[in-house]
Amino acid sequence: MSEPDAAPRQETAVTSDAIESPLLEVTGLRKEFGGVVAVDGATFSVAEGSLTGLIGPNGAGKSTTFNCITGIHEPTGGRVTFDGQNITGLPPYTLANQGLVRTFQIARELSEMTVLENVMLAPGGQVGESVIRSVTPGLRGDVVKAETAVRDRAWETLEFFEIDHLAHENAGNLSGGQRKLLEMARVLMTEPEMILLDEPLAGVNPTLEEKLLERIHELRREQGLTFLLVEHDMDVIMNNCEHIIVMHQGSVLAEGDAETITSDERVLEAYLGGDV
Repeated sequence: MSEPDAAPRQETAVTSDAIESPLLEVTGLRKEFGGVVAVDGATFSVAEGSLTGLIGPNGAGKSTTFNCITGIHEPTGGRVTFDGQNITGLPPYTLANQGLVRTFQIARELSEMTVLENVMLAPGGQVGESVIRSVTPGLRGDVVKAETAVRDRAWETLEFFEIDHLAHENAGNLSGGQRKLLEMARVLMTEPEMILLDEPLAGVNPTLEEKLLERIHELRREQGLTFLLVEHDMDVIMNNCEHIIVMHQGSVLAEGDAETITSDERVLEAYLGGDV
């Protein structure tokens, strides 16, 4: 792989103290499928407020690691800790309520619903309708107020990702890049502390790619959100992530900043085939 372009690195406020007290900590994670070991003792941590990259060749175990962290798969062994709490094996909806959410390689929008409706469905704990609320004036007012608040937040979120002009378009009619923006909007509506991004830029044109990266850095800067990013575009990883984790054959091979990773002979051999 070629060296990344000499684009300016994004500034980060992450310190060594933050890394010593991580928001997410994965320890000895293992996942077996029958006789196949997909993740084999992976151990790493993610600092609060950071944009951390997770890379590795195909079959390295990145997506399975994501799935084990976020409750899609139950780990065979190991431990996952988020914000000081053991979350190993908890289901995705429980993790979302605790502030840990993810996106997918292929966006999972509700295609027959509008963009606005997709975003409004995302927050948990909504009041909703019931027979009693519909016939009780005071309770009915609570429903209206709650729905108005969610709608207002949804519009603000669509504006943030610059897709508010698509609010009344069916989600199934969006382009691949627009669906990625919609998925990010839906995730943001859950009010997360940390977002795991599984190849968010795959199939996205350069203009939308730049927009997504700008929004990610703005969310870090303005809201203090933490991101763990799987991405095959090494220029994106090297120019945007201050800490990079390299997986190989289900385990963590190396960690460090871009300079450390690109000069690590083990990484060059495993990930780049020895071709600098």
